[in-house]
Amino acid sequence: MYELKPISDASVAGALAKAERYRLLNEPNEAESICRDILAVAPDNQQAWISLILALTDQIPHDSGAFANAIATAARLDTPYGRAYYAGLAWERRAKAYYEGRGQGCRHYVYEWMAQALRLFEEAERLSAAGNDDAVLRWNTCVRFLKKHKELAPGEAEVAAPILSE
Repeated sequence: MYELKPISDASVAGALAKAERYRLLNEPNEAESICRDILAVAPDNQQAWISLILALTDQIPHDSGAFANAIATAARLDTPYGRAYYAGLAWERRAKAYYEGRGQGCRHYVYEWMAQALRLFEEAERLSAAGNDDAVLRWNTCVRFLKKHKELAPGEAEVAAPILSE
């Protein structure tokens, strides 16, 4: 069987640029592979972790395990802001992918997942550095999505029927 070959430390910056390029070319599997190569030689490289999360979230519409992998990867980020922001991004992309793929039959799931994204973006906003409005931009995108798709609503809570057999 073939074995993976490690990249050199000197190639990390170029590899990060390639990962971004592959994402822009809509080839997230290639970007993911490059990020994993970078992390094999530079496990503390936060930009590689972020690029990996983004590549994984790009795959959510086509890979059932991509969301869970993105959430697990977001938990590995160094800062509470990064963990909240990128987890929020994963929830947002999951909601949108599910909506696009399943349409009307998933309204309450999409709403709840978007609400989770909003909670995480709100947390990230509280934790963000001055001048960093990335979480606000994502928040506004989610709110606009919900306003555009008025059919989305929270799931109805089931009320348990009383037991009358006693």
